[in-house]
Amino acid sequence: MEHEATVEGVGVGVGDDGAGAPVVLLQARDQYVPIFVSADQAQSMQLAIDEEPFERPLTHDLMIEMLSEFGGAIDRVRIDDLADGTFYAKIDAEQYTGGSRKDAVFDARPSDGIAVALRVDCPIIVDDAVIDAAGQPPEAFKTDAEADPFGAEDDLDEGSDVGAEDDPDDFDF
Repeated sequence: MEHEATVEGVGVGVGDDGAGAPVVLLQARDQYVPIFVSADQAQSMQLAIDEEPFERPLTHDLMIEMLSEFGGAIDRVRIDDLADGTFYAKIDAEQYTGGSRKDAVFDARPSDGIAVALRVDCPIIVDDAVIDAAGQPPEAFKTDAEADPFGAEDDLDEGSDVGAEDDPDDFDF
């Protein structure tokens, strides 16, 4: 089963040793699902959340503009798997050419999918198995309005979206 998710915020995972890596927090099925992202991805998501344009198109903006120019649209983003601490996602899109519709599915990092979904206002869907494996109750997270999602010195490798095994008390929003 799948559940629509909302982006509750972008923050920094904080451990006993201080600041950690940027994290996006999704809410689905009354659970929070933390997904670690790179500082660049966190910034891109926060700009989309704040509806602030960047001086030049960011990669996600460029991708959406190109897709649109070729008659395409993004229908939804699915976070559909979690294996060995890595989240997996798909972007469902469509293209209209010659009066007919062609569906397409693109493999994506969840961070890219979420950044795109925030820009085009499409649903973000999280699979039950992902929520079961990585979801935490809301009370497991501390909030801090002063947290800087881009101040982390320890950025994770851009290709890794790890988070299922992390302690929920290690997050600061």
